[in-house]
Amino acid sequence: MKILVLHGPNLNLFGRREPHIYGRTTLAEINARLEALAAELGVTLAVMQSNHEGALIDFLHANIDEAQGALVNPAGLTQHGVPLHDAIKAMPFPTLEVHMSNIAAREAWRAHSIISPAVRGTIQGLGPQSYLAALRALVELQREAAAAA
Repeated sequence: MKILVLHGPNLNLFGRREPHIYGRTTLAEINARLEALAAELGVTLAVMQSNHEGALIDFLHANIDEAQGALVNPAGLTQHGVPLHDAIKAMPFPTLEVHMSNIAAREAWRAHSIISPAVRGTIQGLGPQSYLAALRALVELQREAAAAA
């Protein structure tokens, strides 16, 4: 099973960016934890980070026939990423939205996600554990679906 992991704009600055909100864990550390968990679960990951919405969309399109699911942290595209929303809806596999912080408990403008209606579910507010919980959930959902088919 191949799972995509997409990290949106500015997430390459995890560990440095607003550590009082996002903590000190770097994106490389998050990716390493995800890779370790993926190995435990017997799945492969294709991981990318971009500060450009089009690159994230191109990554989804390039993997449309090979992936069985995706984790997306849309970051700054959460409130305005209509093209990303549309690309997620076009995918034949489930996608989970991930956020390190609880966006509903932050500034009022952050509370609304334009991405949420396009995804199967959202995991947020658990720091780096948000990503790990999302990977576990997505793999389990896909395995349950395969067993039922």
